[in-house]
Amino acid sequence: MDKLKLHSPDLTEANITKLAELFPNCVTEIRDGEGGLQRVIDFDLLKQELSASVVEGAQERYQLNWPGKREALLTANAPIAKTLRPCRDESVDFDSTQNLYIEGDNLDALKLLQETYLGKVKMIYIDPPYNTGNDFIYEDDFAEDTASYLQRSNQKDEVGNRLVANNDSNGRFHSDWLSMMYSRLRLAWNLLSDKGILVASIDENELVNLRKLSDEIFGKDNLLFQITLLCNPKGRSQDKFVANCHEYLVGYSRQQLNKGDTNIPKDNYEIEKNYKLFDKRGRYRELELRNTHREFGKHNRKNLYFPFFVSNLGEVLLEEALGFIPVFPNWDDGFEGCWTWGKDKALQQLDEIVAKEVKGNWKIYRKNYAEDEDGEATKQVKSIWTEKQFHTEKGQSAFNELFETKDKIFQSPKSVDTIRELLLMGSYKDSFVIDFFSGSATTAHAVMQLNAEDGGKRKFIMVQLPETCDQKSEAFKAGYPTIAEIGKERIRRAGQKIKQDNADKPGIENLDIGFRVLKIDSSNMKDVYYTPDQLNQNDLEQFTDNIKADRSAEDLLFQVLLAWGVDLTLPISQETIVVKDEGGRLKDEVEAENSSFIPQPSSFKNYPVFFVDGNALAACFETDINDDCMDAGVRVMQGAITEAFVKELSLRKPLRVVFRDDGFASDSVKINIGQIFKLLSPTTEIKTI
Repeated sequence: MDKLKLHSPDLTEANITKLAELFPNCVTEIRDGEGGLQRVIDFDLLKQELSASVVEGAQERYQLNWPGKREALLTANAPIAKTLRPCRDESVDFDSTQNLYIEGDNLDALKLLQETYLGKVKMIYIDPPYNTGNDFIYEDDFAEDTASYLQRSNQKDEVGNRLVANNDSNGRFHSDWLSMMYSRLRLAWNLLSDKGILVASIDENELVNLRKLSDEIFGKDNLLFQITLLCNPKGRSQDKFVANCHEYLVGYSRQQLNKGDTNIPKDNYEIEKNYKLFDKRGRYRELELRNTHREFGKHNRKNLYFPFFVSNLGEVLLEEALGFIPVFPNWDDGFEGCWTWGKDKALQQLDEIVAKEVKGNWKIYRKNYAEDEDGEATKQVKSIWTEKQFHTEKGQSAFNELFETKDKIFQSPKSVDTIRELLLMGSYKDSFVIDFFSGSATTAHAVMQLNAEDGGKRKFIMVQLPETCDQKSEAFKAGYPTIAEIGKERIRRAGQKIKQDNADKPGIENLDIGFRVLKIDSSNMKDVYYTPDQLNQNDLEQFTDNIKADRSAEDLLFQVLLAWGVDLTLPISQETIVVKDEGGRLKDEVEAENSSFIPQPSSFKNYPVFFVDGNALAACFETDINDDCMDAGVRVMQGAITEAFVKELSLRKPLRVVFRDDGFASDSVKINIGQIFKLLSPTTEIKTI
């Protein structure tokens, strides 16, 4: 029976293992500072393995570098001994919701989510600090080796110390911002599914650096778009030369996508307005087949220059026929243009070709249908968004309406419609959506809004540092001491409003407007759990109980979910299993035989057990130090884990089961439970903490 490793994955070691499988000759060993052996990669040899020519020394190459880049990579890969502690009081529909609100450092959050959500997230949206010279950025500690970093991460720290002002007078102004973003984007890349995309809002201050950074992490061929968003039509009067009125939405995919993968649905009004013609396939409009760009023509697209043959009735062929005249893609001034379709495509889709006589000349058009062959009506998004619905002013107005105030409790929140449009581009109806700079939680608002509109089941994971609001701010005066408190309250208010606004919509009662609040904290385990080799005689007493005294059973459950990679949004139930009397029978069996039976206090033992998603995981963290309690009028005692209880639990056939290492009645029980499960539930995986 193995112990769970209750820390985030060591990505450096995982990368070494992957390389060792491909290039075992490049793996070697060195001695660490304490004389132990450590597995490392011989990078000189690896370079040669990956080169078709002899590699000799450093060579100049195109790359993005800055002071602190290597340290940022080390920090991204280093494991942490932290956990997520559930907070029921601040949650909504804790037991049933599939949404998460994580409060804490987003670097820690991304590490903690690696096991569970690796390759499962369809869309990530972030609105990071723009680095305008007045922003706060995360201050990451890079000056440690992995072992020291892991040990320190298990210590309580003041979250307020995680942010520092990044003034433009700072000599590492851009470098510090790049270091902050580099580690987080690398971890975010791991979470994305094969067709997953990441979209970041940014302005001109760090646009170039964000592009270069993302080119390195995602690959420059995976740039999907750079959308210019008109967010402030009035312009920023404080700008030095030109009043800036726009920002950018930069999107990258994890892998190369196909044309149309980021298309969005056409609305009914647009279809009725633009697609006014009908045939047996459906609504369509006619688009000129000739390429309207004169930079393309016969001179450089000879394969797209050929004649259609048209009769006086408008019939179209691709071969000469009696009574048909040739029509070329020529302009009125004689310029020899070209078609947008090749001859093979035109032949295959000849029934979609239409000839129309315009001012005495024949023109060739193609039918552009509102719906594709799968019945979906979609369109490409344009690269410039100027509509009022995307303005920051619209976002501020929606926020203030929710909070019933004219004061700016939160400054310049994004428009819900902006994020909604991105969700249409980048998510499916059942996708995970993450925002790890969640601010006022506009992304969560947009997810719930879109789910209400299209019946989707998208799930959000918001991450926000409990950044302290200035005591003079409108937020603090309104009762919100941190940005995280604003975000949580917005989700509560937005969820209720969305349900009210859509009350007459079928199925709206099933809309998930809840969220589980999980707060990042030091591990539930004492330091001795991670460093048993440092135990001395004076520490033997704490070794008997390696779990911190202030941690609940539910705290332990969520750390187990993280360590085992179980979805944190799965439904959780708690049952009490009352097991056998001294004769080995169930309480119900005894009472059925003899209604006058009076059990002794020690006859039955009461075990609270967590069940995650039915039988995906069962967890019992009971020890042998418990008070007497009453159960249905019968005095029972909660006790240590016995073979009788294990037999009863194994009949549920859970996929995974976990116990406290010190929770067994005896060493023999601990040894025997493996055999019990092997006999009664052989597929169950057993772990201890």
